[in-house]
Amino acid sequence: QVQLVESGGGLVQAGGSLKLSCVVHGASVRLVSMNWYRQAPGMQREFVASNTNTGLTNYNDSVLGRFTISRDDVKNTVYLQMNSLKPEDTAVYTCNVVDYYSRPYWGRGTLVTVSS
Repeated sequence: QVQLVESGGGLVQAGGSLKLSCVVHGASVRLVSMNWYRQAPGMQREFVASNTNTGLTNYNDSVLGRFTISRDDVKNTVYLQMNSLKPEDTAVYTCNVVDYYSRPYWGRGTLVTVSS
């Protein structure tokens, strides 16, 4: 059974940085896409960033230039380096992966709170 475990969330002041990690346990096939989503209070979940196994990355315009997604396929881990954080980045950040058979898996999320 595939399980995703996120870590690295917390409270940070505006302008600060955090690095999120998501470790994927139990994956038996190649992970084609490793992604981050977030959901702010009272809002719909939105896409943050993606990283494919071919090295392509994509970002939500609101985080472009501030966030960097990376992956370590040996460790089955995806990271999200978040710099210049803003109060509007406050959300539960959730890891998502899609495997070779297009099966999606989700983590439980980690809370990021940015104070002004």
